[in-house]
Amino acid sequence: MQPGTHSIRRVTSWQLIGAQLRHFRKLAGLTQAALAEQLGVGEDTIASIEQGRRALQLDLAVQLDELLDTKGALKVAVERVPKKERYQALVKDFVQLEQGAVSLFSYQSQLIPGLLQTEAYARLIFSSHYPPLEEEEIEKRVTTRLDRQLILARKPRPVLHFILEESILRAELGDPEVMLEQLLHLRRCMDLPFVSIQIMPRRTPKHAGLAGPLVLLETPDHDQLAYVEMHLRAELYDDPADVSALMQKYGMLRTQALTAEESARLLDALLAALLGET
Repeated sequence: MQPGTHSIRRVTSWQLIGAQLRHFRKLAGLTQAALAEQLGVGEDTIASIEQGRRALQLDLAVQLDELLDTKGALKVAVERVPKKERYQALVKDFVQLEQGAVSLFSYQSQLIPGLLQTEAYARLIFSSHYPPLEEEEIEKRVTTRLDRQLILARKPRPVLHFILEESILRAELGDPEVMLEQLLHLRRCMDLPFVSIQIMPRRTPKHAGLAGPLVLLETPDHDQLAYVEMHLRAELYDDPADVSALMQKYGMLRTQALTAEESARLLDALLAALLGET
């Protein structure tokens, strides 16, 4: 920032709602810890909501109104959040959206997606982080990643579709046994009736995904969202025009990738070669 200039920070609806919650909590004479205990949530959840870093979910707003005797003020505030802001503050809560998704479509160009990773593969990925992570943080992230995979056992089943670059499967990362175990797990996932996996071959005339990975998600309320992750930040799009453009991109990727049957045969051949070597 140049001398004499000032950064302009936009105040979001979630920050205003968080300030309201903080005010109501203090009027009730409660600490964050005490309020969290009465609600049965973590103290960090209350802190994140009050700071505007986490969106206040409608069901929790109703509970807070009853507990703090705020006569529906928080519920009304949440319901009045403009649609264009509704999901912008939820990038850090993407896992929560993911767990409730009706459908999820994911294109990945560098790594096996988190929902399909083995524990050893996930640990390898986090161990490769730079700047390096402390061992405790690595284990925490591995646990969180594995917890996300509960969506695979959820009922009703979600519809899950993945497009993976062939180069991901052929990468020689870490111990060969880690990659072999990961590919075997991926092959088993291909047989799940609610999971579809297509592989993008290394040689393809045209490629609609050169701009990088993306995830498309449908919420239980049938809102369509798109999630794009980069090195230092992530973006969650809910504008219909933006989501439509990324859905078109994903649709083209599906036509350019191998079919599910061809993808299974390619992975079978790769596994046969690896198992033959070991």
